[in-house]
This record gives sequence, C-alpha cells and structure tokens, in this order.
Amino acid sequence: MVNPSGRSVAIIPGIAWDSAGEGHAFVQLLDGNKKTADYIRFSPDLFRAAEDEFLVTVGGNVFSEKVVNLNLQDVSGMVRFSGITGWPKPWYAPGIMGPFSFVPRMECYHGIVSLDHQLHGKINFKGEEIDFTGGRGYLEKDWGRSFPSAYIWMQSNHFEQEGVSLKCSVARIPWMGSSFTGFIAGLWLGDRLIRFTTYNRSELKKVSVDHSLVTIELKNPTYLLEVAAERDRATELASPIRGHMEGRIQETMTARINIRLINRQTKSVVFAGIGKYAGLEVAGALEQILKP
Repeated sequence: MVNPSGRSVAIIPGIAWDSAGEGHAFVQLLDGNKKTADYIRFSPDLFRAAEDEFLVTVGGNVFSEKVVNLNLQDVSGMVRFSGITGWPKPWYAPGIMGPFSFVPRMECYHGIVSLDHQLHGKINFKGEEIDFTGGRGYLEKDWGRSFPSAYIWMQSNHFEQEGVSLKCSVARIPWMGSSFTGFIAGLWLGDRLIRFTTYNRSELKKVSVDHSLVTIELKNPTYLLEVAAERDRATELASPIRGHMEGRIQETMTARINIRLINRQTKSVVFAGIGKYAGLEVAGALEQILKP
C-alpha cells in the first residue's frame, strides 16, 4: 500500500508448516521508507482461510480483497480497497500461472489478486498515523514449499499516466527432475492487459543484473517490452524453504522502473514511462537465470 505522498507499507500474512508437522502463523510487516521489517508469530490455530474467496484472518487481523484490518500491538487500523483490477481468469488458465496452475506438486504457486486499486483509510504504524486515502495498492499471494532458487520480481502502479500497472518476474522453475527459466509479465494499460508469459508464445530476450540496475527484455508476437529497474537499498524479509520460514530475501519498495512498450510491426512506442515506489526483489543463484 502506498499513500499519495509515497509512504509505503507491505503486509504479509501467512502460515508455515515443516515436515514434522510443526507450524506457526505470522504477520510480516515491511516499512518501505524506513527499510525495516517485523515478523510477528501466532499459534497456527489462529489462522483461518476461506475456501471460496480471498479472505484470511490471523488472530484479530483480517486480510481480503476488500479490506485490511490490523489489530497488532504496535500497528492498528483499517484500509478499504475499491476498483480491484484482477488478472483475467479464463477456464483454461485460472490465474497468472496459466496452465501451470493445473500441475500438481510444484515448488511454488503464484497468484495476482489485484494489479491496482484505490485505498481508503488510516493505519497507526508504531506511533505514526499514515493516511492511505487516495493512494494505490497491489495484492498477490503465494503458496507451496519454497521460493525458486533464483528469481527477480518487480511491481509498480505509480506511473505518470494513471491506470498503468506493471508486474514482471523471472524465475528458475524445477520441472520433472530438471528445471527451466520461466517468466510472467503483465502490463495493464487502462483497460487492457498485455501479457508476456512462458505459456503464451512469448520469449525472454535478456536478463541482466548489477549493483544498480536490473534489465529485462521480453517479446510476444505483437510487442517488445523493455524494462530497466533502478535498484535501491533493500530490507531483509523471511521466506519459505521446504516449509520453514528460514530463508532470507531482500526487498525494496523504493525502486524505479523504466519501461518501453514497442509495437514490433510498426516499430512505434506504444507506451513509455517510469514507475515510482516500485517493489523489487532480486534473490538466489542469479547465474541460473541471467541471459545476455
């Protein structure tokens, strides 16, 4: 969640179980501006997830596609969401993973709840009242055993042109005793979603990473997407490894993403812009996915 002045907070509810059946629920809080993170544990008995809608409760805290309601010791308040922009879900591709959604026992599954929506409400965050009214939010979910051994993830819906949102990720995916590099990118332009995915005849042309810049180039039969994300100092978050929340990843919410969308037939630039207050994660053995 990012308010109109750029104050950003990410909230991650979840539950983790290890191979011995020991588990705990949690709420993880990331302060995007102050670069701090908190991991609050709960008994697994205090975790509830609805089967027919996106609705999770952890103790007295509620998370859904309509609202987040926090009742933690140092963080409390309610923010409502409106104008949810979901990823299209045809029957043959029920979510962002497309046909891979049907494959059993994958290491990690990923879903988009909303690429972009409006925020209404306030949170008292460790003594600071943050008014999110008029700001923008993003919602996603993950489930499985572990995060990929190498991946890049980025997201922003704060472009100069309102109604634009980008989500882009590249990861090493285990597959039937081997592995492959998979990718999913979606650029929402006001009323349409332009997709670049492993399963829709798109191609990953380039991936490069250095200390200051992440560059990705993707093409589908119609468009070329050029992405250059300017890195910023990141915050350490807990992540899953075979059910244990013992992994560590680095995430920033203050990156900037420069993008150009080019029509391959006419060579014209369909869209160019810079996404502010961007989320960016670069993790794992990157040599597995880098492509000059």
